[in-house]
Amino acid sequence: MTGPTVGAASEILIDRDGPLTRAAVLTGGRLTDLYIDHAERPSLLGHVFLGRVERIATGLDGAFVDLGTGKSGLLSALDARGPKGRPKAKGERIGNLLRTGQTVLVQVRADATGAKGPSLTMDITLPGRFLVHAPLGRDVAVSKRLGSGPERTELARRIQDIAPGTGWIVRAGAATAPDGLLAAESDALHLAWRQVRDAAERGGGPSLLLTGPDAPRRALIEHGAAAPSRIIVDDAALARDLADWCADRAPDLEERVEPFDARLLAAPSDGRQRLFDLRDLDAEIETLLGTRVPLSGGGSLVIERTEAMTVVDVNAGERGNPLDVNLEAAAEIARQLRLRNAGGIVVVDFVNMRNRGDAERLLNALSRAVEDDPAQTQVYGLSKLGLVEMTRARRGTALAELLGTVRTAAAED
Repeated sequence: MTGPTVGAASEILIDRDGPLTRAAVLTGGRLTDLYIDHAERPSLLGHVFLGRVERIATGLDGAFVDLGTGKSGLLSALDARGPKGRPKAKGERIGNLLRTGQTVLVQVRADATGAKGPSLTMDITLPGRFLVHAPLGRDVAVSKRLGSGPERTELARRIQDIAPGTGWIVRAGAATAPDGLLAAESDALHLAWRQVRDAAERGGGPSLLLTGPDAPRRALIEHGAAAPSRIIVDDAALARDLADWCADRAPDLEERVEPFDARLLAAPSDGRQRLFDLRDLDAEIETLLGTRVPLSGGGSLVIERTEAMTVVDVNAGERGNPLDVNLEAAAEIARQLRLRNAGGIVVVDFVNMRNRGDAERLLNALSRAVEDDPAQTQVYGLSKLGLVEMTRARRGTALAELLGTVRTAAAED
């Protein structure tokens, strides 16, 4: 075993720090994605529950569902199904789909925010590196990122031959994955679904049937298809747990999981050096709680969160060419939204440009920059006021809220 090497092409670094479990993805030595769990504020994202309908909210065209957690979730008619999992008809109202007291199998698609409970769906999905199992579906759907050629049809046929059951979403990384890895993953996902289904058929509830992936597993699911060069874990028990998970779900990654040992550093320091300290990640994470982000060309971003949206202002500094500033800003905005886990409406005030062609080039660059975001992100274009409007799907709790909770607890101590 060798010590961590700065500047590796792609690495996942994982540690436990008090109540936090953190997974940082580094590409070319630079932090590109961050996943954090808070033990005192656990996320329910991806959890599957056997819930019970508390009441039908006709005005909201939804139903409040008791999950047994103390805070009911909201199931919209758009995310509901009829008896025995029947897909809802177009325009069908919630009262035709569900009734009070009924038990329902639901999954959390968005965590609670403020006074609002979690958002729920009856369209269960179980994510993997190459495949997503949608067991209530009937088709094999192939990622749009793989284009529209005959390769899509061939890949769909390949998955039908390999994967058990029905209802599969094929991610872009599956195109180059060997059959053995696809089979191992699909078998594990389908087994997890059978266990959920069997537990639901036994009845009871409300109860938790399946937990969503934690921070380290989310990092491996979202970034493991490209096979990171190393997965370094600053916790021996967690390293063993992840290696066991990889043996079942991702056998090609099992040998890449290694416990971090500070004694293997070329220049050992006094006391135990932590993995995140070695890469200055704690300092970088701290900057994500601020509002100002400097750009290498001399400009800067100012990022403000409100209850309704995230607002980004691009400042040119002393740099002369607005397009150059904006293109650099577009790439950094995409990165910052991912690292901060910002969700909902995003409004960006770029530096003014007079050339319409430059504006189109900027919008194209911003769209490309958010293409690989694991959270669905949409760039809608320029408003009449010259602001770029975007949306980013909410996935768990925003970084500032998670770390703000840690700071508050530390201050009280």
